Amino acid sequence: MRLIWIYWLWLVPAVFLSTSVSSATPKSNNEKLHLLVISSYHREYLWSQDTHRGLVDALIKFNYLDSKQQAETFTNTDRVTSTRAVIHKLWMDTKRKNTIKEIHQTVNRIMSFIEQFKPSLVLLGDDNATNYIGNQLLDTETPVVFWGVNGYPVKYGLLDSIERPGHNVTGIYQAGYLKEGVDYLHKLLPDLKTFAVLSDDSPTGRSKAKEIKYLATTGDLPLKLVDTVITGSLKEWQEQALALQKQVDAFFILNHHTLKDNQNKSVDPLAVGSWYLEHIKRPDVAHERQFVEAGILAAVDDSGYKQAFEAMHVAHRILQGESPATIRVYAPERGARLLNRKRAAMLGYSALEKNNALVEEYIEHAHAMTAKTAALQKSHTQ
Repeated sequence: MRLIWIYWLWLVPAVFLSTSVSSATPKSNNEKLHLLVISSYHREYLWSQDTHRGLVDALIKFNYLDSKQQAETFTNTDRVTSTRAVIHKLWMDTKRKNTIKEIHQTVNRIMSFIEQFKPSLVLLGDDNATNYIGNQLLDTETPVVFWGVNGYPVKYGLLDSIERPGHNVTGIYQAGYLKEGVDYLHKLLPDLKTFAVLSDDSPTGRSKAKEIKYLATTGDLPLKLVDTVITGSLKEWQEQALALQKQVDAFFILNHHTLKDNQNKSVDPLAVGSWYLEHIKRPDVAHERQFVEAGILAAVDDSGYKQAFEAMHVAHRILQGESPATIRVYAPERGARLLNRKRAAMLGYSALEKNNALVEEYIEHAHAMTAKTAALQKSHTQ
């Protein structure tokens, strides 16, 4: 935890670390709340869309938005004014802009906006926003609520403990449901014996890969873990996937959203998924709905919708007078056990396409199957 904080001191100018951002909590019933939402990612990212739906539904439920029309305006423009609040959303885009220099510039831009906007409360979506922006706002007068942190969020130095955060920051974290995912795949296909993990070299990927490795050492998984691939290179990711499908019965697909091509340019994750679905003929499981919607066979959903909805519920409690220092950090219950019918048909598992007591929700589409693959196929042959 301390190493992360030292890194942050080097990354961001001291002027922001010493800044005390004052809260804009209304002094009267006529003064509107200022709510700021900061996402680690970008609007096209499927997880971002899932969390946004949860956030918007909570904003309506707790009367920070007046109507579905206002919700649509907020979704389309990242800003809206309701009877009760002025709401803005900012995007860090750190899936694609993830160098030290790019993150530095993004943090400077956001902190400048915060100084002008003077938020009553800040919502931080996922790990990078929680770490890089959360540490700037720690122990200021501005309440902060995060969602989507992978694993226990005490690792970012924002909390004294899960049970009692102790500062101006609290929120929602992702339990992962990784063991549940492997168990689910094994129950669907009992003949499976072995699996491998495919991930990009991102905070999310590394965190979840580490957890799967730990579960494998404890004997808590029904399948044997043969290998774990963690890389930022698209070419290496593809080569390892092709080699491993000759050695394992199944794959656990973690993030592949920060992979870069031979020119060190970010690659569209749906295009990566398209290449994978075309070339890899092994059953697969993931940890979030977005991957099954893209075309992966199965998942026990660590719901992005629930992450953001619950975070806004916590924010509502704070805006009603509770202290974030005393609100316990928690993970929502798991989402549905999902199965993609198109992937099942592609892999020849016709029995899985029929009603199955294990499956709680079927996904009928596969977004990655429609993505262009020419550039990826070319890079793979170079």
